[in-house]
Amino acid sequence: MITFESVTKRYPGGTVAVDDLNLEIPDGQTMVLVGPSGCGKTTTLRMINRLIDPSEGRILLDGRDVAQTKAAQLRRGIGYVIQQSGLFPHRTIEDNIATVPLLNGWPKAKARIRARELMDLVGLEQAMARRYPYQLSGGQQQRVGVARALAADPPVLLMDEPFSAVDPIVRASLQDELIRLQAELHKTVVLVTHDVEEAIKVGDQVAVFYPHGKIAQIDTPEHLLGSPADDYVENFLGFDRGIRRLGFFPATRLDLETENVLSEDATIEQARQAAKRAGESWVLVTDEHRRPRGWAALSELETRDGQETLRGLTLAPYGHTFRVGQDSLRAALDATILSPTGLAVGVDDQGAVLGITSYERLRAAIQAAEQTADGQSARPS
Repeated sequence: MITFESVTKRYPGGTVAVDDLNLEIPDGQTMVLVGPSGCGKTTTLRMINRLIDPSEGRILLDGRDVAQTKAAQLRRGIGYVIQQSGLFPHRTIEDNIATVPLLNGWPKAKARIRARELMDLVGLEQAMARRYPYQLSGGQQQRVGVARALAADPPVLLMDEPFSAVDPIVRASLQDELIRLQAELHKTVVLVTHDVEEAIKVGDQVAVFYPHGKIAQIDTPEHLLGSPADDYVENFLGFDRGIRRLGFFPATRLDLETENVLSEDATIEQARQAAKRAGESWVLVTDEHRRPRGWAALSELETRDGQETLRGLTLAPYGHTFRVGQDSLRAALDATILSPTGLAVGVDDQGAVLGITSYERLRAAIQAAEQTADGQSARPS
């Protein structure tokens, strides 16, 4: 969709912001440009919609040189989201969203209908349509900014540190919203950030910049974390990249233990035997719907009448669960670390227990996942 061909941006005085950049941004994917302040990533973004013109080289949008299109016309066909939303303070929310359709000659009624459709899409209540930006929270304003960028249904969406001005909780929510929208809309998204965690979370491809707009590495987030190109990329990614990489391996890879999962109606003797067969010091007790109730210690089971049921025992808390079908090995590891027993409970989407994992089972799953990933990355693209 977007191609940079030997693009350089040189400012008066000799400062080179971007130097001989060659970059291809695939259609329908999210490309994140990430790097330290002053590395040229924002300049790269703004050259796409000609807020900045390159000094040398060409930028092609769907095969056409953007320099051959009038700047105003070009920008109306490209969505653009900036920090702190950049809303017009004197216009209502629906009129802010309808800005580009109105500029394109849409009737006001049609543009407002489109605005309200987009409010639903980005998770804004219809009651906000007639409010003004100052009456909304920072996160709500940023959602309006995204809706405005999507109003004319552009094929390309440019996002310049769009979530950096909101608090971490709202930021995470907006990132999740972007992932959801992209799964539905399949736009070509170019997003600039200095936050490598954000890049890894939302990007299909991540381009790490050296200073002066030089590319250090372009890769999928998983391969970027697993195989940084050099010390610069490795240091930029941070020391815990191995843990973060587990977020790309599904928990379905785990071989879960089911032997020591028992209903609360099971007997103490049955629980003792199950724990010994599993080689564990704990059994997980579930209710009639197979939802977890808590852990029973083998040491206590050894002191009780074997004919009693597990229903009357005082149980240790089971910690938090992970969803086998939706979560990653990182989530399973987190649940294991926080479990009072060193064992974690995997559940289905209804909360019913599917089995138990341990550090040993996690280690085996991680090793198998890494071997598979390394084998795939070694294949020619």
